[in-house]
Amino acid sequence: MTFNEGIQLDPNRVKTSRGGGTGAAVGGIGGLVALLIFMFTGVDLSGVLGGTSTGTVEEGVSLAHCTDAAAANKYVECRMVATAESLDALWTEQLVAQTGVDYVQPGFVVFQDAVNTACGQATAAVGPFYCPGDQTVYLDVAFFDVLETQLGATNAPLAQEYIVAHEWGHHIQNQLGYMSQVDLQDTGATSGAVRLELQADCLAGMWVRHASSTVDPETGQTFLEPPTEAQLRDALGAASAVGDDRIQQKTQGRAFPETFTHGTSQQRMSWFSAGYTGGTVQSCDTFSVSGSDL
Repeated sequence: MTFNEGIQLDPNRVKTSRGGGTGAAVGGIGGLVALLIFMFTGVDLSGVLGGTSTGTVEEGVSLAHCTDAAAANKYVECRMVATAESLDALWTEQLVAQTGVDYVQPGFVVFQDAVNTACGQATAAVGPFYCPGDQTVYLDVAFFDVLETQLGATNAPLAQEYIVAHEWGHHIQNQLGYMSQVDLQDTGATSGAVRLELQADCLAGMWVRHASSTVDPETGQTFLEPPTEAQLRDALGAASAVGDDRIQQKTQGRAFPETFTHGTSQQRMSWFSAGYTGGTVQSCDTFSVSGSDL
């Protein structure tokens, strides 16, 4: 999706960091793609990540140039700032209107190499995630290259924005109390963890539905142009690329439904589409449908 001329961005909306040191290991299976079976969850990482960093942490890339649509459409880091502000504007309006819950902005950290969080230390290998302990989304933009080179999706703007909106969806779930109701140790095709992830995909689709009519409160200009069919295919391709079945087939030769934590490629695309067509939080209620309807 393309950001409209006339919007104004606040570079301070997003924090950056660059960490060094050893980082924490993610249990059992080596390799970046295999790690994504466990990660890209947007849930509490305390069970799989270590406690503190043994390396140094420095300020990351400067975002001082991220002030307008031209920068957002050109630079991936500025696209993160603009996407965050669009998501803030949407959820400020829609969350209280639809659920009666006032929106609280999450933190957003774009990091390189490693980062310390309230859920432990993470390295870039874990992919994007949401930490409920500090209500912050963490992302290394190098993941977008992995999405294309190792997972087979297109590294396109709406694919990137879908990933951010998915993690934002976890923050909305945290505010609405869904996250605390799910036993994250329970896996399987109809598990609470899968339902949580599919709901976050749906909430990302809901953002895409409303993004072109969501207004920058600073200027009165809508943030984004309406998505094209090609751009929607990019987002759906990213959702498909991170399906449990597709990742497991790639890394282990076949799918193991009893270990699913995110849902199949088809489910992830279907629930993204449900949010896009339905446009409401209620249309994203993955917890009230039967397993056969997930």
